[in-house]
Amino acid sequence: MTVQSNGASGPAWLGRPIDARPLFGPELVSLLDLLRGLRRDEWSRTAVPGWTVRDLAVHILGDCHGRLGWRTESQQGAAVSGETLEAFIHRANQEWIDLHADRSPAEIIEALERAGALVARRFEGADLDATGLGVSWAGIDPAPMWLDVAREFTEYWTHRQQIRHATGRETDPEPNALSTVLDTFMRALPHTLRGTPAPSGTQLRLLIDELAVGTWTVTATADRWSLAEAPGGRSTASVRLDPETAWRLCSRGIDPGTALARARISGDRRIAEAACQIVSIVH
Repeated sequence: MTVQSNGASGPAWLGRPIDARPLFGPELVSLLDLLRGLRRDEWSRTAVPGWTVRDLAVHILGDCHGRLGWRTESQQGAAVSGETLEAFIHRANQEWIDLHADRSPAEIIEALERAGALVARRFEGADLDATGLGVSWAGIDPAPMWLDVAREFTEYWTHRQQIRHATGRETDPEPNALSTVLDTFMRALPHTLRGTPAPSGTQLRLLIDELAVGTWTVTATADRWSLAEAPGGRSTASVRLDPETAWRLCSRGIDPGTALARARISGDRRIAEAACQIVSIVH
């Protein structure tokens, strides 16, 4: 069973398709403006555990090269015996950063401008009806192209916010990008709840308010939780989060306990707490 929206399709349980294609160009402009405005000392600040702002910028460049197929076979490497997908990705990312340890900020910005523009054009022309790369945190491989593209946008956006936070800036409040990121992140809900038993028809409603307003209803079916549109009814549980808490929870900028302390929960707390374990990144 599939859902249709603007010609795009995919498993119904993933919910309505998202079109993030127009957002890559503006996101690149925002990233380049941010990096060009950094002071020299800000490049060495910690952006995420183990990585500086400079490291994270190089990582974004690596993501661009990977999408363009510019990494050589030796650079791409392969998982070693017994290595999990997550461990392989983290190792490959670190090897890429180490390989570019001598790049100056100016060189990184120049390379990002060139590669980022090509990536933006590639995504802007993507066929959302095609088959994309798997999205492990949504539990689907391969994924529909619309989710693959939207996932990729959330990664660029999230890394830019991490640089902003590391350098004393707040999250970019631009609502269209933030709403798209949150909508994409919520596609992890069915996978998040896969181990939470509930009678068919049980519904969890997750609401995000303030600058990025949205409501997602996930329903228990005979074989999985689903974001497909379900008959109206009263939800068994609901969770209300503010946008900052929501995106940082999904990207593990905060832990579930912190998010739960900020959330407004009603109904079945067991299901609500399970939903707050959501992760929308390779963790």
